[in-house]
Amino acid sequence: MASLIGYYSLIFGLSCSLLITFFSVKNFKNSNILDEKVVSLCFFQFFLVTISFFGLIISFVNSDFSNEIVYNHSHTTKPLFYKISGTWGNHEGSLLLWLLVLTLFIFLFLIKSNKQPIKYRILTLLFQEIIIIGFFIFLIKTSNPFNYIFPIPNEGLGLNPILQDPALAIHPPILYLGYVGSSIIFSSALAATSLNYISKEWAKHIKDWVLVSWTFLTLGILLGSIWAYYELGWGGFWFWDPVENVSLMPWLVLTTLLHCILALEKKLILTSWVIILSIMTFTLSMCGTFLVRSGVLNSVHTFASDPERGLFILIFLFLLVFLSLFVFFFFHKSKDKNIQSFFWLSKETSILINNWFMMYFLSVVLVGTTYPIFLEVINLQKISVGPPFYNKLMIPFLIPFLFAMAVGPNLKWIKSDIKDKLYLVSFFIISLLLSVFIVKNLNISFLVNSILVTSAFFLFLVTLRDFFLKKFKNFSQNLAHFGFSLFILSILFNNILSTEIITNLKIGDTYKSETLEINFESVDKKIGKNFRAIIGKFSIKDSEGSVEILNPELRIYNQPNIVTSEADIKTNLLTDKFITMNLVQNQDFFNIRYQIKPFMIWIWISVLIISFGGLISLFNKKYEN
Repeated sequence: MASLIGYYSLIFGLSCSLLITFFSVKNFKNSNILDEKVVSLCFFQFFLVTISFFGLIISFVNSDFSNEIVYNHSHTTKPLFYKISGTWGNHEGSLLLWLLVLTLFIFLFLIKSNKQPIKYRILTLLFQEIIIIGFFIFLIKTSNPFNYIFPIPNEGLGLNPILQDPALAIHPPILYLGYVGSSIIFSSALAATSLNYISKEWAKHIKDWVLVSWTFLTLGILLGSIWAYYELGWGGFWFWDPVENVSLMPWLVLTTLLHCILALEKKLILTSWVIILSIMTFTLSMCGTFLVRSGVLNSVHTFASDPERGLFILIFLFLLVFLSLFVFFFFHKSKDKNIQSFFWLSKETSILINNWFMMYFLSVVLVGTTYPIFLEVINLQKISVGPPFYNKLMIPFLIPFLFAMAVGPNLKWIKSDIKDKLYLVSFFIISLLLSVFIVKNLNISFLVNSILVTSAFFLFLVTLRDFFLKKFKNFSQNLAHFGFSLFILSILFNNILSTEIITNLKIGDTYKSETLEINFESVDKKIGKNFRAIIGKFSIKDSEGSVEILNPELRIYNQPNIVTSEADIKTNLLTDKFITMNLVQNQDFFNIRYQIKPFMIWIWISVLIISFGGLISLFNKKYEN
């Protein structure tokens, strides 16, 4: 019954969208007032999709195996929390969540934009409904979450065990709030362009939606990174996995857009660039949807491939891009003022430099993600692009980017006097001395690492000064920049100081090195609700004689029958000690992977600080300039 209600709610929701489109066109042509029934229909549209979504949740909770995706992604022994999160842990359910957020955001937009011009609100609604109708058709035609199967199975196939995790359970909804939030930016930019409404007032209005999307996307990426760290056994925060990359690309564009919006709000400049970035953000989100769901990417967390679905998304994406370009080239009239009078030492120039660097980083990620796809299509060769590619292309440009990021926020609009910035020289000297001292004592490659560490410390010291000395002036910006500087510094020392040992051990064996001793003492067994586990006991003795006990697991799940490796991680403020074990097939020993990962917790904390900066900017306007 729940599935039946959910399906017909989708049908009625599509009908509602068509009615909204009809009345919106009518309002746009004949009235200067947004008909209240349009707002009511938007709420009803959201309500219907909510009913459909809860219908799917109920089907999962009740283990209704007459529903095809419940059968494919659930099991009676699966814990209740993961039955609920399994609702969006599949292609069909995740698209339904997309649609839910789309309808929620347009309803909230109409409520929050009541002081904006009527035609602008109506036109934004129309562009957004094009996207919503596209997703309705996509769901109903190719990805119906309520397909009925008969005869009804007694048991389901279960959910992939690596997806049964608290972090990953909340990761998709938060990530989608970021992805889908960009749809409002997209629709709003097209509407404002069509009406020649790109202005300081529009920038002030749309800035909040950019902040919402950027903050949620940041938090979503953070949760995904934490999950991959401890669940996949990779032992790091980022591995340039294609699915990681498709979430990073819109984040890079959103970050660039946020800085450009501030420039537009203050000085009415970069209008064309703001429109292009607004289009790019949602376009890249849609590209990510295509890459993850079409089967062209090889990743641990892509959805099952289906050519029909991939083709639909590709055609829909093409239509949205065509619509965007049409609106931009036929309706946009640049309002940029004094664009030619940028002084070399000004905040405007620093924002432009920021833009160039961010677009370069975006290009590297885009090429690294898509190049293997094109190569496979042309030559039928499969290659993977990993960290060496990105490090080689990004690190040389990261250094000047960090210096520019430190200097930029301390510049004035229009023109700055270099005499006022002499304190930056002292920070640079301190940073250089610190880096030389640290790098020499670490016995690592001197030249590159000293330059990297200098730039990271320079950014950190400048942002730290700004955070404490400027008090509440541009508080959210200073907080976010300080978080980013801490992030870069933590990553840098994490990469420089990390160590890894990979060895094969039997129970009772000992691995010894100059600084470390790993004793494989014993194994134990445990029975969970839907799995059996082998638990290893390892004592790790360091050069100072201190001993740490670590207990990694091998889990054998009942349904589906999958073996996973669960890392044991001991965390303190300075270092993570990370260990995994895997049974080598047809052998009586285990493959052991032990890592020491410095400053991991500071990587997570720094991203939280960055996100908190966005939240403060949203909710506490008095702290903003």
